Amino acid sequence: MSELIKKIKETIEVIKQHTSETYEVGIVLGTGLGGLVKDIEIEHELDYSELPYFPLSTVESHQGKLIFGKIGGKNVVAMQGRFHYYEGYTMQQITYPIRVMKFLGVKTLLVSNACGGMNPIYSRGDVMIMEDHINLLGDNPLIGKNEDELGPRFPDMSEPYDKELIKLAEEVALENKVKVQKGVYVAVSGPNLETKAEYRFLRLIGADVVGMSTIPENIVANHMGIKVLGLSIITDECFPDSLKAVDVNEIIETAMKAEPKMTLIMKEVIKKL
Repeated sequence: MSELIKKIKETIEVIKQHTSETYEVGIVLGTGLGGLVKDIEIEHELDYSELPYFPLSTVESHQGKLIFGKIGGKNVVAMQGRFHYYEGYTMQQITYPIRVMKFLGVKTLLVSNACGGMNPIYSRGDVMIMEDHINLLGDNPLIGKNEDELGPRFPDMSEPYDKELIKLAEEVALENKVKVQKGVYVAVSGPNLETKAEYRFLRLIGADVVGMSTIPENIVANHMGIKVLGLSIITDECFPDSLKAVDVNEIIETAMKAEPKMTLIMKEVIKKL
């Protein structure tokens, strides 16, 4: 048994002291987006500090709890607070909770993030369904020895975000009169925001929005055969010719204002799974 599998099993043993349930849906809640927890019928919650090998979230607005419960009668496990490359964690540490989710039975992963909008038809406060992504983090969580028990050496990424889940999210948005965009997310390492020249470059290579997370979790989920739905909230408009300095508190405030739209989509998608 590999060192990674041993660690995962050790973490699972601690979780099983609190719950013996299988969880079919995993959720990762991004910056300022922890409100979905209010819609979970919570049965158990564990601080990351209680879980062996879990990193600790160092970013404001990230709570740092693993929540177990139900949404629409389905068992869900939610990360209230995620980890980022810019916090100094390795890609393997960032994605460790997704590995654990697989061992809890997760088949569908819903991930959310706050991002900057570069597509000129997008507005601050819009929700974007992630259709594809570009990894400019400069690293990959699958580098190193492949864990054959978890997934293949060369996982296919032709459909990183599941088409059926995207379709379901669009249907839910339409039914509930929520305006959604659909586009390409690019991840950079951060933690600084981008320069005007960088925004021009990112737009030129085909990205609609830019953020600093999500892609590592997506890669690892795909590696293990977990289907992914990604939702982004556009918290600021990153148009080079009219770029203004942005305050992080404003970003979090925008995320929290737009959050109910994203939460509604996530909740209804889970019910329809």
